[in-house]
Amino acid sequence: MVVAKKFIIYLFIFTFYFSLAVAEFFKDISDIIENNEPRLSYGVAVSDVNNDNKYEFVVTGFGFKNLALGFENNNLVNTIDSEIFNDAERKTIGVATCDIDKDGFEEVYFLNTDTYSGDKKYSDRLLDKKQKKFFDLFEIEENKTSLNLTAGRSVVCVDRNGNGVYGFYVANYGGPTRFYELNNNLLVDKAPKLKIDRVTGGRAVVAGHIISDNTDIFAANERGSNFLYKNNNGSFTELANEYDVQDKYENGRGTTLSDVFYRGQLDIVSSNWNGNHRIFALDGNEFRDIAQPDFNEPTRIRTVISADFDNDGFDEIFMNNIGQPNKLFKILDNGVLKKIDIQVGLEYFGLGTGAAVADIDNDGILELLVSHGESGLQPLSLYKADIKENFNYIRIQPLNKFGAPARGATVTLISNLRKHSKTIDAGSGYLCQMEPVAHFGLRKGEKIRSVVIQWTNGQKKSLKISKINKTIKIKQ
Repeated sequence: MVVAKKFIIYLFIFTFYFSLAVAEFFKDISDIIENNEPRLSYGVAVSDVNNDNKYEFVVTGFGFKNLALGFENNNLVNTIDSEIFNDAERKTIGVATCDIDKDGFEEVYFLNTDTYSGDKKYSDRLLDKKQKKFFDLFEIEENKTSLNLTAGRSVVCVDRNGNGVYGFYVANYGGPTRFYELNNNLLVDKAPKLKIDRVTGGRAVVAGHIISDNTDIFAANERGSNFLYKNNNGSFTELANEYDVQDKYENGRGTTLSDVFYRGQLDIVSSNWNGNHRIFALDGNEFRDIAQPDFNEPTRIRTVISADFDNDGFDEIFMNNIGQPNKLFKILDNGVLKKIDIQVGLEYFGLGTGAAVADIDNDGILELLVSHGESGLQPLSLYKADIKENFNYIRIQPLNKFGAPARGATVTLISNLRKHSKTIDAGSGYLCQMEPVAHFGLRKGEKIRSVVIQWTNGQKKSLKISKINKTIKIKQ
């Protein structure tokens, strides 16, 4: 008995010290966030909201201020002091940005929800700037008949005609889906005309080159089947059943587009609340769920992100859960997922509600911002990969013909080792939106042959890359 007890103690000590010796994937750099007070936050987007040619993390506040956190003097600081932008009186959960008025700058859609489902008190905000001041397009008298007064969850940018003019698809809960476009300075809900004004438990939505050469839409829903809209020259045909992605017995949450086979084809990573998480990979004329048991396991999932955090040329999938530990997987060749054990970023007692990635400090390594809230006040978290070795990368930043981020475009890296596609994130896999840049870490011995950009109109442009470890801007 004594020997057995000693063995258990020695085993515990060995396991403890061994765990300390294992290199952590992330390091916690949350201390660079100024005035990082506990708060209720939800969605996070990445955009240049103050037009200084640098990106900011736009963090929504649920009864707290909306923030625009930019990197200044080695800290993340709030760069916007505007009452209508901060909007602390409203309860904002979703956010996405894109250029809807063809001026080359992105407008900000703040989705407000003061009730769980159905009718709500406060409308959403759609913020533009005039003479360096924000104003709400929904507050213009002519636009008040178009207000979204239904509880919503997510919003995504869609260039449905491929001409650089974006609209906002708003996933509502217990009310019709909205699709706002700006026509002659008036906001018009085109959803009824496009026959996408369906009533469901709208949750997550993504847009990009999914099944066509135009901008398609995938919406993960709750208490009902998912939607898969194929873009037919600016109109949409719903094909979830035909492509076998309806998943009608699950409750959709975090969703993203990721090339899990490194084959030059975007697949759908779709998680479900306390349900089986999916990786829908296109196989001929339908999608197959290739998720493996560790990944598939039900969790209280919120945001899902696919990105190469450690610049090794293999993407990771970060799964942000609320009230449960987060998870991290590396996507190896042939769609194989390897679970990465983490302590930093695990957030065992974290109330995660949203997350986004960006190279906010311009050092070639992505930062991961995680927001918290819903059932308790918690501060923001900021992580980045703790890289010990030299690394190489290339970042491609496509701009459309108006000079705005080409959200919904696809960037494909073609090398001697892979053919790897990434979407220029249009939002809002669940409440959030990533930086509008395709970030590729480079593998050992990798030689880039070309980079191909597929614009939102389906046309392609091939680039020869002569220098790496930089961000390359390409205008349509």
